Amino acid sequence: MTRLVLLGPPGAGKGTQAKLLSARLGVPAISTGDIFRANVAEQTELGQTVKEYLDAGKYVPDTVTNAMVRDRLQQPDAAEGFILDGYPRTTDQVRELDDMLGEAGAKLEHVLEITADTDELVRRLAGRAADQGRSDDTEDVIRTRQQVYLDQTAPLVEVYAERGLLRSVDGLGEIAAVTDRLLAALDLPHA
Repeated sequence: MTRLVLLGPPGAGKGTQAKLLSARLGVPAISTGDIFRANVAEQTELGQTVKEYLDAGKYVPDTVTNAMVRDRLQQPDAAEGFILDGYPRTTDQVRELDDMLGEAGAKLEHVLEITADTDELVRRLAGRAADQGRSDDTEDVIRTRQQVYLDQTAPLVEVYAERGLLRSVDGLGEIAAVTDRLLAALDLPHA
């Protein structure tokens, strides 16, 4: 079983790497961002609420996010493990995830932090915004999201380091090279 969290600032490549690791490890990649964007695209009630937060560069409230993740982790394909991308983002969400897993008699096994230079991330996200027409990726919003990450999510690095679960990996470079570094951090053979 693999229960893994990917940490890193917006644009660090978590989504890409989660999908690659998912295929390699045979567990689902669960992205809160993808679920949020699907709801926005479908113009659901949740999607309309989420869009307001995303457009302002803010995170969706924990109550909404926690309920969504709890439901997703209870689905059959996540029974043997998962890769969480975009959750947890706060120490309160760490406690909530601990509770979710504890109720299932499980625990988190790995936390990988993908690191990258802020200016490089701004360039990446601005390019992605142009390619995908994403309203949540203006330069001001990108910089706000980077600061929110530093303020709210970076403390998780310390929490997971204290638990002995954290390994940091350089997220810059070719996608395959980053994947190899992540696999090495998990003590798995490279592709």
